[in-house]
Amino acid sequence: MTDTHTPTDAQAPEERRKVARRTVLAAGSVAVTAVGVGSAFAATDGTAAAATGAGSEASPSASEGACYRLTSELVEGPYYIDADKLRQDVTEDQEGIPLHLTLKVIDAETCRPLRNAAVDIWHCNASGVYSGYQAVGSGGGGGGTPPTGAPTGAPTGSPTGPPPGGGGGHQEPTDDTRYLRGTWHTDRHGQVAFRTVFPGWYQGRCVHIHVKVHVDGEWTDVGYEGGHTCHTGQLFFDEKSVLLSAAVEPYASNTTTRTTLDEDTIYPDNGHAGGLLYLGYDRHHIARGVRAHLTLGVEPDETNNG
Repeated sequence: MTDTHTPTDAQAPEERRKVARRTVLAAGSVAVTAVGVGSAFAATDGTAAAATGAGSEASPSASEGACYRLTSELVEGPYYIDADKLRQDVTEDQEGIPLHLTLKVIDAETCRPLRNAAVDIWHCNASGVYSGYQAVGSGGGGGGTPPTGAPTGAPTGSPTGPPPGGGGGHQEPTDDTRYLRGTWHTDRHGQVAFRTVFPGWYQGRCVHIHVKVHVDGEWTDVGYEGGHTCHTGQLFFDEKSVLLSAAVEPYASNTTTRTTLDEDTIYPDNGHAGGLLYLGYDRHHIARGVRAHLTLGVEPDETNNG
């Protein structure tokens, strides 16, 4: 396991750290304890090798690392929490298909890996619920009994809460849960790996993971301080993998109408440059686990808060 005390030889100039300051507080020990995530994750060397065996699905990756491909900047969404969990295994007690996610962060202009960058991920659980926002329900996308008949009378007051699909501005957390959220640093190759579960879905959105990359900060005994956010994006799953996951519990119990990748209004429809993940899994036994990987081409000197 990677040491949490990351070298700070690439610290940013003082003037850049003054632009924005954020602190990642490690909750208790930052040592990561492995949980039962299935045989698909027996290898933990940080590589993005696809699952092997008969019937495995894997996308080609010959062009994935092309340094001229700048990864699309996308909306942050209302459920971001400035990370307070410094960890690689974000699963906690959430049920679902084990997912091993490996991201490589590179300078899109020079193709050089970005070392010691802080990478945040967060996503909903199999039921479409985000930690920290359990009172909102399934992604803020409604729920309950749909209305019948035409609306009567004139509307009063201003609308409150996020619109269906989880769009809109930032929402304040409703609780202290933090499952399926975490922050970790990239290694000298620009890589960072997370253990989580395959996300579910909620009204108005396809299956996705949110991601942020922070650079020019400083790793300290309590986490990551200073710097700025150079990338805010989302990671997407192809329809084949989502359909297979939907046949497995607990996803099969999610009765929310699912938005497909083609129907989603946030996915930019530009493939891997838009966040479409490369996946590896056994199509006959996807419940055993999925490996996902992608290279994020970013502009480290820019600020993209989403």
